[in-house]
Amino acid sequence: MRKGFYTLLTAQFLSALADNALLFTAIALLQQMHAPDWHKPLLLQFFVISYIVLAPFVGSFADALPKGRVMFISNGIKFVGSLSMILGMPPLFAYGIVGIGAAAYSPAKYGILTELLPPNKLVSANGWMEGSTVIAIILGAIIGGKMASLNPQFSMIAITALYLVAAIFNMFIPKLPIDHSIPKKNILYILRDFYQSFIALWRDPQGQVSLSVTTLFWGAGATLRLVVIAWAASALSFGLDQATLLTAAVALGVAIGSVIAARFITLENSVKVLPAGILMGVLVIAMVWATEWHWASLLLLVIGILSGFFVVPLNALLQHRGHLLIGAGHSIAVQNFNENLGILLLSGAYTMMVKAGLDIDHIVVIFGLFVITSMSMINRLYRRQIQLALHTPP
Repeated sequence: MRKGFYTLLTAQFLSALADNALLFTAIALLQQMHAPDWHKPLLLQFFVISYIVLAPFVGSFADALPKGRVMFISNGIKFVGSLSMILGMPPLFAYGIVGIGAAAYSPAKYGILTELLPPNKLVSANGWMEGSTVIAIILGAIIGGKMASLNPQFSMIAITALYLVAAIFNMFIPKLPIDHSIPKKNILYILRDFYQSFIALWRDPQGQVSLSVTTLFWGAGATLRLVVIAWAASALSFGLDQATLLTAAVALGVAIGSVIAARFITLENSVKVLPAGILMGVLVIAMVWATEWHWASLLLLVIGILSGFFVVPLNALLQHRGHLLIGAGHSIAVQNFNENLGILLLSGAYTMMVKAGLDIDHIVVIFGLFVITSMSMINRLYRRQIQLALHTPP
């Protein structure tokens, strides 16, 4: 790996650590304010709406400037959002500002991989990126949960400082040649350019399968964190600080699965990991029979391992196809649009179920069945594409 990759990895780790600690601190602040329970999943929707609304623009922004500079600007926006929460802005709105920075940050942090590294290093690099991100999720969950339970205001100060340090590391990321910059900067052209990128990626057979999987993974994964917190309170009588340890078990599993995928799965056979997603849905349903925290931790760890094992190769495949078809920044922007639309829809469905008073065990079963059905449909789509390719004359 080039030296600049490790600078990128450090900056990404610090920013992700702050992002994840902030989620649990914002939940603690909502509890402190005696906000309704359904406001907690609403946090995710305030965060991800920026990814959807800004998707046509952040890809062009990421491709128009050196990506290290884009990451620096984006971390600055996150810093402002975090500082706003310290100064008394309602958590939902302040977390929404952080979401704007995150939306601009993502195309740059993943897009730079295809510019910094050759294709044969992409799965390994994604394993490192996902692994470091998951470690940040684990530490963010543990540290954020503990600090927020003791003193949410102090937690906010520490998180704001993390964003500042991450921005400093962004300044040392190598400046690379600008790739796929757009020739025009008017809004209509940018919207049409995004639409064409969106269609190009969805029409590509490999892009279609990998985009479907990553959309499902991030939508389900983000919602699962909130489901686990509610389920742990109901089934295990856990508080926020203890429940965050269970979300950390999932994250640790994703890190292990990412390392396994980086070691054994190549770009060429990345779609062969699809059945792992179906098994993951089965294990999610099994949560309703876990009434002891040791078994619950083990179950969630295995769910995480399967998640990391199947998403990392498909994420690398999507980046590779996107880089070839439409440019790295455009590709990640389309990916973020779809993935965060998935988060918005799934977290929205979860919010409505909580607001309707549905039992958490029923929610877990519905969630698992959705994952099983969706992954089975994607697997069938892939097999159909293989059959069509075999019967199509050259």
